[in-house]
Amino acid sequence: MRLARVALLAAAFVAASVLFLFSSAGMAAERVALSIAIDGAIGPASSRQLKEALKAAAERDAAVLILQLNTPGGLVTSMREMIADILASPVPVIGYVAPAGGHAASAGTYILYATHVAAMAPGTNLGAATPVEIGGLPSLPGGEKDEKGAKQPSGDPMMAKVTNDAVALIRSLAELRGRNGDWGEKAVREAASLSASAALQEHVIDFVARDTTELLQLADARTVDVAGKKAVLATKGLAVETLDPGWFIRLLSVITDPNVAVLLMLIGFYGIVFEVTSPGVVAPGVIGAICLVLALYALDLLPINYTGLALMLLGVAFLIVEAFNPTVVLGAGGAVAFLLGAAMLLKVEGPGFAISWAIIGPAVALTLGLALLAGSYLWAARRNPARIGGDAMRGLPVEILDWEGGEGHVLALGERWRAKADEPIAPGDRAEVTAVSDLVLTVRRRNSGNEGAKQ
Repeated sequence: MRLARVALLAAAFVAASVLFLFSSAGMAAERVALSIAIDGAIGPASSRQLKEALKAAAERDAAVLILQLNTPGGLVTSMREMIADILASPVPVIGYVAPAGGHAASAGTYILYATHVAAMAPGTNLGAATPVEIGGLPSLPGGEKDEKGAKQPSGDPMMAKVTNDAVALIRSLAELRGRNGDWGEKAVREAASLSASAALQEHVIDFVARDTTELLQLADARTVDVAGKKAVLATKGLAVETLDPGWFIRLLSVITDPNVAVLLMLIGFYGIVFEVTSPGVVAPGVIGAICLVLALYALDLLPINYTGLALMLLGVAFLIVEAFNPTVVLGAGGAVAFLLGAAMLLKVEGPGFAISWAIIGPAVALTLGLALLAGSYLWAARRNPARIGGDAMRGLPVEILDWEGGEGHVLALGERWRAKADEPIAPGDRAEVTAVSDLVLTVRRRNSGNEGAKQ
């Protein structure tokens, strides 16, 4: 009896072990490779998209995250945020420059260097990682050379500091991932670029892959450093699931365009002004408030110069005052202040993040024109104020309905009025209003009035 119980317990243990192994195998088989595509300039929307994708990959215990890049570059602040997220990620990130004809220029090169595995599709390129600032560009082909023969930026000391900082960043990433740091420095100092095959020969990338299936096959069994720990990739045959950006990231990619942010700010200000001057309309005020909040949120995410923003706000204020108190000087000053502020708005510029004068110029001209037009109407109204009440009825022709003594009734504006006169009037006479007092009209004959006017 005791032996039977032992046998039964042993059988149950074996069955449980088998079920556990099968369930573990099933869970392992369910692991997937998540994929996101960044197609366009690197900015706040790209940074948030990567952050959310890495969070989803960690929560789902994904084998890898494929970061597909096709970008001309972008903002340094967003690029550094993305690099920091990749370096801290518990999930390996495979950087993949694709599709054919795409590129990972400027900020895209730094991000590719930061990924655990770097790959490119045939017909793609990377490089041209020279930092761009409003202060100007470093001298690309004509700079001086240091003792190692590397070209140094000449001229602006601040630009030299920015370039040296960029060189240090790309070299540190190259050392971390075992890639060619010398070429990375060349890409920064001389804006060098490489094709996919040349990048493989220069040890800038790990391999060239035609598609994601080949990408996962070539990445399989590679040892990478993930958050300070060695990990061996098991990616062969993994299913690939693409994570599409949500509505908020799509909205963010639109409003963080500095030109869109400036236009939203203009719409917001004038919507609120219209609501204040015409209370009860509601719609302009609601739309204006929403646009203004979106503009301020977008500007907060961008590396802006607050002096430039202050000049733009001052210019808008001058243009608003011009519409209510025409002086021309305020309107011209407001337009100049707004344009100067727009020129100074961004601390740094990058591909996809620059002020377009083809958009801002006409917007300011239209705003100035509307302000001057409104001001001209207001000035004309002040010079010839509209008559209201009794003043508006003076000179109005009336029809005598009945008359007795010095009083009677007349027809004015389609209504019957009591009237009086200081001269004899009879029904049928042509008369006009000379004054209004307590709903009683004072009238006179038109003939006698005209004769008096001639005398």
